[in-house]
Amino acid sequence: MTGASPYIGRFAPSPSGPLHAGSLVAALASFLDARVHGGRWLLRIEDIDETRTVAGAAEDIIAALAALDMHSDGPVLVQSRRKERYQAARDQLGALAYPCGCSRKEIADSRVGTASDGAAIYPGTCRNGLAPGKTARTLRLRVPDAGRDGERVDFEDRWLGPQSQHLATEVGDFVLQRADGFWAYQLAVVVDDADQGVTDVVRGADLLDSTARQIYLQRMLGYPTPRYLHVPLMMNESGEKFSKQNGAQALDLAQPLEELQRAAGFLGLDTGAAGDRAAFWALALAGWEKRFGPR
Repeated sequence: MTGASPYIGRFAPSPSGPLHAGSLVAALASFLDARVHGGRWLLRIEDIDETRTVAGAAEDIIAALAALDMHSDGPVLVQSRRKERYQAARDQLGALAYPCGCSRKEIADSRVGTASDGAAIYPGTCRNGLAPGKTARTLRLRVPDAGRDGERVDFEDRWLGPQSQHLATEVGDFVLQRADGFWAYQLAVVVDDADQGVTDVVRGADLLDSTARQIYLQRMLGYPTPRYLHVPLMMNESGEKFSKQNGAQALDLAQPLEELQRAAGFLGLDTGAAGDRAAFWALALAGWEKRFGPR
Protein backbone atom coordinates (compact mmCIF):
# COMPACT_ATOMS: atom_id res chain seq x y z
CA MET A 1 0.00 0.00 0.00
CA THR A 2 0.99 3.63 -0.42
CA GLY A 3 2.95 4.52 2.72
CA ALA A 4 1.04 3.82 5.93
CA SER A 5 -2.27 5.08 4.59
CA PRO A 6 -5.30 2.81 5.06
CA TYR A 7 -6.31 1.16 1.81
CA ILE A 8 -9.00 3.00 -0.17
CA GLY A 9 -10.09 1.65 -3.54
CA ARG A 10 -12.80 2.66 -5.96
CA PHE A 11 -14.95 1.63 -8.90
CA ALA A 12 -15.79 4.46 -11.30
CA PRO A 13 -18.27 3.55 -14.06
CA SER A 14 -19.65 5.99 -16.60
CA PRO A 15 -23.47 6.10 -16.67
CA SER A 16 -23.78 5.60 -20.41
CA GLY A 17 -25.73 2.38 -20.03
CA PRO A 18 -26.26 -0.60 -17.69
CA LEU A 19 -23.57 -2.60 -15.98
CA HIS A 20 -22.32 -5.34 -18.33
CA ALA A 21 -19.93 -8.30 -18.13
CA GLY A 22 -16.87 -6.25 -19.05
CA SER A 23 -17.45 -3.59 -16.42
CA LEU A 24 -18.28 -6.26 -13.83
CA VAL A 25 -14.75 -7.64 -14.24
CA ALA A 26 -13.28 -4.28 -13.20
CA ALA A 27 -15.83 -3.85 -10.41
CA LEU A 28 -15.13 -7.30 -9.01
CA ALA A 29 -11.35 -6.91 -9.15
CA SER A 30 -11.46 -3.55 -7.38
CA PHE A 31 -13.88 -4.86 -4.76
CA LEU A 32 -11.84 -7.99 -4.02
CA ASP A 33 -8.62 -5.99 -3.77
CA ALA A 34 -10.17 -3.62 -1.23
CA ARG A 35 -11.55 -6.45 0.85
CA VAL A 36 -8.37 -8.56 1.01
CA HIS A 37 -6.45 -5.46 2.11
CA GLY A 38 -8.99 -4.69 4.83
CA GLY A 39 -9.81 -1.41 3.09
CA ARG A 40 -12.72 0.67 1.93
CA TRP A 41 -14.32 0.41 -1.53
CA LEU A 42 -15.88 3.58 -2.88
CA LEU A 43 -18.18 4.14 -5.83
CA ARG A 44 -17.83 7.11 -8.18
CA ILE A 45 -20.10 8.00 -11.09
CA GLU A 46 -17.91 9.38 -13.89
CA ASP A 47 -20.44 11.50 -15.75
CA ILE A 48 -18.16 14.44 -16.54
CA ASP A 49 -18.97 13.84 -20.23
CA GLU A 50 -22.63 14.71 -19.88
CA THR A 51 -23.24 14.12 -23.60
CA ARG A 52 -22.89 10.37 -22.99
CA THR A 53 -25.00 10.18 -19.83
CA VAL A 54 -28.13 8.03 -20.06
CA ALA A 55 -30.94 9.04 -17.73
CA GLY A 56 -31.32 6.53 -14.89
CA ALA A 57 -28.14 4.61 -15.75
CA ALA A 58 -26.29 5.65 -12.59
CA GLU A 59 -29.12 4.43 -10.39
CA ASP A 60 -29.31 1.18 -12.36
CA ILE A 61 -25.56 0.58 -11.95
CA ILE A 62 -25.73 1.15 -8.19
CA ALA A 63 -28.72 -1.19 -7.92
CA ALA A 64 -26.97 -3.86 -10.01
CA LEU A 65 -23.88 -3.76 -7.80
CA ALA A 66 -26.06 -4.03 -4.70
CA ALA A 67 -27.79 -7.08 -6.20
CA LEU A 68 -24.32 -8.64 -6.52
CA ASP A 69 -23.44 -7.84 -2.87
CA MET A 70 -21.17 -4.91 -3.70
CA HIS A 71 -21.96 -1.76 -1.73
CA SER A 72 -19.99 1.46 -1.48
CA ASP A 73 -18.33 2.09 1.86
CA GLY A 74 -19.02 5.81 1.62
CA PRO A 75 -21.09 8.41 -0.21
CA VAL A 76 -21.25 8.00 -3.98
CA LEU A 77 -19.25 10.77 -5.66
CA VAL A 78 -20.77 12.25 -8.85
CA GLN A 79 -18.41 14.10 -11.18
CA SER A 80 -21.00 16.42 -12.76
CA ARG A 81 -21.52 18.02 -9.33
CA ARG A 82 -17.83 18.84 -8.88
CA LYS A 83 -17.02 21.34 -11.60
CA GLU A 84 -15.83 23.94 -9.12
CA ARG A 85 -13.23 21.49 -7.79
CA TYR A 86 -11.88 20.91 -11.28
CA GLN A 87 -11.72 24.65 -11.89
CA ALA A 88 -9.79 25.08 -8.64
CA ALA A 89 -7.27 22.44 -9.75
CA ARG A 90 -6.89 24.18 -13.10
CA ASP A 91 -6.22 27.46 -11.30
CA GLN A 92 -3.59 25.76 -9.16
CA LEU A 93 -1.73 24.66 -12.31
CA GLY A 94 -1.23 28.27 -13.35
CA ALA A 95 0.86 28.81 -16.49
CA LEU A 96 1.31 25.06 -16.99
CA ALA A 97 -2.21 25.10 -18.45
CA TYR A 98 -2.62 27.05 -21.68
CA PRO A 99 -5.30 27.64 -24.33
CA CYS A 100 -5.06 25.76 -27.61
CA GLY A 101 -6.81 26.71 -30.86
CA CYS A 102 -6.01 23.55 -32.83
CA SER A 103 -8.72 21.32 -34.25
CA ARG A 104 -8.39 17.54 -34.23
CA LYS A 105 -7.81 17.60 -37.97
CA GLU A 106 -5.01 20.12 -37.65
CA ILE A 107 -3.32 17.99 -35.00
CA ALA A 108 -3.71 14.85 -37.11
CA ASP A 109 -2.37 16.66 -40.19
CA SER A 110 0.77 17.65 -38.28
CA ARG A 111 1.87 14.01 -38.63
CA VAL A 112 3.88 14.01 -35.41
CA GLY A 113 2.63 10.51 -34.73
CA THR A 114 -0.08 8.49 -33.05
CA ALA A 115 -0.21 7.58 -29.37
CA SER A 116 -0.84 4.02 -28.23
CA ASP A 117 -4.46 4.89 -27.47
CA GLY A 118 -5.00 5.95 -31.09
CA ALA A 119 -5.01 9.72 -30.53
CA ALA A 120 -2.73 11.99 -32.54
CA ILE A 121 0.28 13.24 -30.57
CA TYR A 122 -0.01 16.98 -30.00
CA PRO A 123 2.81 18.91 -31.76
CA GLY A 124 2.88 21.87 -29.35
CA THR A 125 1.51 24.39 -31.84
CA CYS A 126 -0.03 26.74 -29.27
CA ARG A 127 2.58 26.38 -26.52
CA ASN A 128 3.82 29.94 -27.00
CA GLY A 129 0.46 31.55 -27.62
CA LEU A 130 -2.41 31.37 -30.07
CA ALA A 131 -1.65 32.17 -33.69
CA PRO A 132 -3.23 35.36 -35.10
CA GLY A 133 -6.88 34.77 -35.88
CA LYS A 134 -7.09 31.65 -33.72
CA THR A 135 -9.47 31.35 -30.78
CA ALA A 136 -9.09 28.98 -27.87
CA ARG A 137 -10.82 25.63 -28.28
CA THR A 138 -9.30 23.54 -25.52
CA LEU A 139 -7.08 23.89 -22.48
CA ARG A 140 -3.88 21.82 -22.44
CA LEU A 141 -1.30 20.89 -19.84
CA ARG A 142 2.34 21.50 -20.75
CA VAL A 143 4.55 18.43 -20.30
CA PRO A 144 8.35 18.54 -19.99
CA ASP A 145 10.38 18.63 -23.18
CA ALA A 146 11.92 15.35 -24.33
CA GLY A 147 14.85 14.38 -22.16
CA ARG A 148 14.01 16.82 -19.35
CA ASP A 149 13.40 15.77 -15.76
CA GLY A 150 9.94 14.30 -15.27
CA GLU A 151 9.30 13.73 -18.97
CA ARG A 152 9.56 9.95 -18.61
CA VAL A 153 7.07 8.47 -16.16
CA ASP A 154 7.81 5.04 -14.73
CA PHE A 155 5.47 3.02 -12.53
CA GLU A 156 4.91 -0.54 -11.42
CA ASP A 157 1.61 -2.10 -12.41
CA ARG A 158 0.58 -4.84 -9.99
CA TRP A 159 -0.80 -7.02 -12.81
CA LEU A 160 1.34 -6.04 -15.80
CA GLY A 161 4.67 -5.24 -14.17
CA PRO A 162 7.02 -2.29 -14.92
CA GLN A 163 5.60 0.41 -17.20
CA SER A 164 7.17 3.51 -18.76
CA GLN A 165 5.97 6.33 -20.99
CA HIS A 166 7.69 9.36 -22.52
CA LEU A 167 5.12 12.14 -22.26
CA ALA A 168 6.68 14.48 -24.83
CA THR A 169 7.12 11.94 -27.62
CA GLU A 170 4.28 9.51 -26.89
CA VAL A 171 1.50 11.91 -25.82
CA GLY A 172 2.37 15.59 -26.02
CA ASP A 173 0.64 18.35 -24.08
CA PHE A 174 -2.73 16.84 -23.19
CA VAL A 175 -6.24 18.22 -22.81
CA LEU A 176 -7.59 19.41 -19.45
CA GLN A 177 -10.76 21.04 -20.79
CA ARG A 178 -12.44 20.01 -23.99
CA ALA A 179 -13.71 22.12 -26.86
CA ASP A 180 -17.31 21.58 -25.68
CA GLY A 181 -16.44 23.09 -22.30
CA PHE A 182 -16.48 19.87 -20.29
CA TRP A 183 -13.50 19.06 -18.09
CA ALA A 184 -11.42 16.22 -19.46
CA TYR A 185 -11.28 12.77 -17.89
CA GLN A 186 -7.59 13.09 -17.02
CA LEU A 187 -8.12 16.11 -14.77
CA ALA A 188 -11.36 14.92 -13.21
CA VAL A 189 -10.08 11.47 -12.25
CA VAL A 190 -6.91 12.85 -10.67
CA VAL A 191 -8.81 15.38 -8.56
CA ASP A 192 -11.42 12.81 -7.57
CA ASP A 193 -8.89 10.17 -6.54
CA ALA A 194 -7.07 12.72 -4.38
CA ASP A 195 -10.26 14.03 -2.77
CA GLN A 196 -11.49 10.50 -2.03
CA GLY A 197 -8.11 9.53 -0.58
CA VAL A 198 -7.70 6.67 -3.06
CA THR A 199 -4.54 4.66 -2.39
CA ASP A 200 -5.09 1.91 -4.98
CA VAL A 201 -6.60 2.11 -8.47
CA VAL A 202 -7.82 -1.18 -9.93
CA ARG A 203 -9.34 -0.77 -13.40
CA GLY A 204 -9.37 -2.07 -16.98
CA ALA A 205 -6.25 -2.24 -19.13
CA ASP A 206 -7.84 0.17 -21.64
CA LEU A 207 -6.87 2.93 -19.19
CA LEU A 208 -3.24 1.88 -18.86
CA ASP A 209 -2.13 4.48 -21.40
CA SER A 210 -3.69 7.26 -19.29
CA THR A 211 -1.76 6.38 -16.16
CA ALA A 212 1.48 8.24 -16.92
CA ARG A 213 -0.46 11.42 -17.69
CA GLN A 214 -2.36 11.07 -14.44
CA ILE A 215 0.82 10.50 -12.43
CA TYR A 216 2.38 13.61 -13.98
CA LEU A 217 -0.74 15.64 -13.19
CA GLN A 218 -0.72 14.33 -9.61
CA ARG A 219 2.86 15.56 -9.26
CA MET A 220 2.02 18.99 -10.64
CA LEU A 221 -0.88 19.32 -8.18
CA GLY A 222 1.07 17.95 -5.21
CA TYR A 223 -1.16 14.88 -4.86
CA PRO A 224 0.03 11.43 -3.75
CA THR A 225 0.25 8.73 -6.42
CA PRO A 226 -1.81 5.58 -5.85
CA ARG A 227 -0.69 2.08 -6.70
CA TYR A 228 -2.13 0.79 -9.98
CA LEU A 229 -3.44 -2.56 -11.17
CA HIS A 230 -4.89 -2.90 -14.68
CA VAL A 231 -6.91 -6.03 -15.37
CA PRO A 232 -7.27 -7.56 -18.87
CA LEU A 233 -10.28 -6.60 -20.97
CA MET A 234 -13.09 -8.98 -21.79
CA MET A 235 -13.57 -9.18 -25.56
CA ASN A 236 -16.58 -10.02 -27.73
CA GLU A 237 -16.59 -12.45 -30.65
CA SER A 238 -15.35 -9.70 -33.00
CA GLY A 239 -12.28 -9.05 -30.86
CA GLU A 240 -13.65 -5.77 -29.53
CA LYS A 241 -13.70 -4.98 -25.83
CA PHE A 242 -17.01 -5.47 -24.06
CA SER A 243 -18.51 -1.99 -23.89
CA LYS A 244 -21.81 -0.21 -24.18
CA GLN A 245 -20.66 1.32 -27.48
CA ASN A 246 -20.10 -2.19 -28.87
CA GLY A 247 -23.52 -3.42 -27.80
CA ALA A 248 -22.63 -5.27 -24.60
CA GLN A 249 -25.80 -6.50 -22.94
CA ALA A 250 -26.84 -5.72 -19.38
CA LEU A 251 -26.08 -8.31 -16.71
CA ASP A 252 -28.72 -10.93 -16.04
CA LEU A 253 -29.43 -10.08 -12.40
CA ALA A 254 -31.84 -13.01 -12.17
CA GLN A 255 -28.67 -15.14 -12.13
CA PRO A 256 -26.26 -13.17 -9.94
CA LEU A 257 -24.09 -16.15 -8.98
CA GLU A 258 -23.52 -17.08 -12.63
CA GLU A 259 -22.60 -13.50 -13.54
CA LEU A 260 -20.14 -13.28 -10.65
CA GLN A 261 -18.58 -16.63 -11.51
CA ARG A 262 -18.09 -15.64 -15.13
CA ALA A 263 -16.27 -12.46 -14.08
CA ALA A 264 -14.19 -14.33 -11.51
CA GLY A 265 -13.25 -16.99 -14.04
CA PHE A 266 -12.06 -14.32 -16.46
CA LEU A 267 -9.79 -13.00 -13.68
CA GLY A 268 -8.35 -16.48 -13.21
CA LEU A 269 -10.20 -17.24 -9.97
CA ASP A 270 -11.67 -20.71 -9.47
CA THR A 271 -15.10 -20.33 -7.87
CA GLY A 272 -16.83 -23.18 -9.71
CA ALA A 273 -17.50 -25.10 -6.52
CA ALA A 274 -19.58 -22.29 -5.05
CA GLY A 275 -23.20 -23.26 -4.58
CA ASP A 276 -24.33 -19.85 -3.39
CA ARG A 277 -23.05 -16.29 -3.19
CA ALA A 278 -21.63 -16.67 0.31
CA ALA A 279 -19.47 -19.54 -0.90
CA PHE A 280 -18.56 -17.58 -4.02
CA TRP A 281 -17.24 -14.64 -2.05
CA ALA A 282 -15.21 -16.91 0.24
CA LEU A 283 -13.55 -18.62 -2.74
CA ALA A 284 -13.05 -15.40 -4.73
CA LEU A 285 -11.47 -13.59 -1.78
CA ALA A 286 -9.16 -16.51 -1.05
CA GLY A 287 -8.07 -16.67 -4.69
CA TRP A 288 -7.42 -12.94 -4.94
CA GLU A 289 -5.56 -12.84 -1.63
CA LYS A 290 -3.27 -15.63 -2.81
CA ARG A 291 -2.25 -13.60 -5.86
CA PHE A 292 -2.57 -9.95 -4.83
CA GLY A 293 -2.95 -9.90 -1.07
CA PRO A 294 -0.69 -8.08 1.41
CA ARG A 295 2.93 -9.20 1.41
